[in-house]
Amino acid sequence: MIAATRLLLVRHGESQAQVTRVVGGATGCTGLSDLGRRQVAALAGRWSASDVGADRLLSSTLPRALETAELLAPALGGLSVEPDPDLCELQPGECDGQNWDDYQERYGVDMRADPYAPLSPGGESVAEFLVRVGRALHRIAVDHAGSTVVIACHGGVIDGSMVNFLGIPPQRAADLDLRTTNAAVTEWVAERTDDGPLRWALRRYNDASHLESLTENDSTVDPPSLS
Repeated sequence: MIAATRLLLVRHGESQAQVTRVVGGATGCTGLSDLGRRQVAALAGRWSASDVGADRLLSSTLPRALETAELLAPALGGLSVEPDPDLCELQPGECDGQNWDDYQERYGVDMRADPYAPLSPGGESVAEFLVRVGRALHRIAVDHAGSTVVIACHGGVIDGSMVNFLGIPPQRAADLDLRTTNAAVTEWVAERTDDGPLRWALRRYNDASHLESLTENDSTVDPPSLS
């Protein structure tokens, strides 16, 4: 039996792109909102009071995820943040940075109806994105066997983990209608025998108990996943 790998997937805190309702790719993403920082700080406080046992801290290369990882690092023993572009949200293409209302008027691609259509020219389709996410998380689990890895990422990456590791066809991915909370934790454990495939066990999904410390007025905007 190869040692199990524990992956703690953290959705970034609320982003500025969520608040301003823009497509948050590399151009549109400008980091976390003030509420987003408080959300991540609440998780950092929770982890500071417990032994997470993290060995690595990985992050998407988008600013909202990098900022999330940097805020979590002190609670994880000062681990260095390791950016990984394969952990980014779905690549939007030429619509990056546009307001979502303008996007609907100009493109209006229904990715739920057609998982093979890109969000806009030059972007990824849902099917392509899901393959990328599955490959990236599999690689991380193999490369860091026996370790606990914290990954600051995106709602779409967490959705993709569910689709890939629960064996859901891409055509039915939209049926999940997952709504992962900002700064929430989803935990997977991957293990395998010497010659067998990885076996994935979902330990928890959308654990946001640390956010109960925020005030009732600190409500997160319900965003498109690319924000």
